[in-house]
Amino acid sequence: MYEVEVKVRADHEAVRERLNATGAEQVNRVTQNDIYYDAPHRDFAETDEALRLRREKRYEGDDVVSETTRITYKGPLVDESSKTRREYETGVDDAGTMDAICDAVGFEAAATVEKERERFALDGYTVSLDAVSGLGEFVEVEVEVESDLDDARDGAFEVLRKLELDPDDQIRTSYLGMLLGAPEE
Repeated sequence: MYEVEVKVRADHEAVRERLNATGAEQVNRVTQNDIYYDAPHRDFAETDEALRLRREKRYEGDDVVSETTRITYKGPLVDESSKTRREYETGVDDAGTMDAICDAVGFEAAATVEKERERFALDGYTVSLDAVSGLGEFVEVEVEVESDLDDARDGAFEVLRKLELDPDDQIRTSYLGMLLGAPEE
């Protein structure tokens, strides 16, 4: 499975108005706490990979309606036009135990990324309004595909344009990379 993603900095209030005008459907609102790990056998910063443990709370109004934990491996970027990468993800029953397992086999927690995310569905894509602690406001447009990466990327660019955002403003650096001081690509 590939995750095709494009991300830009954008003011959420203006984008929310455009989402409403396009008929986008709000899917949910969540908070995410992501712990990223360093590998003992290679430097993920050099290989552009990531191992992440994500704790997510979903809300209805101010009430938490569910909590989940997932572990995700993200491979290196596969093109120079988006943040497309191979991704493997599965659920975890106990976040504390998974963290202990990672530590026991030599994967050390490297950094934590915290964000509030509102998700919308538009034209077969997920549009996320992300407020990332320490970084600010972003819009991500993404879709998961088995193939046809170019078509999926072009569709994501079209969704950005529909929201009056410029695909040329895309940031290919991850939130983790930005928090660790990597320049925005």
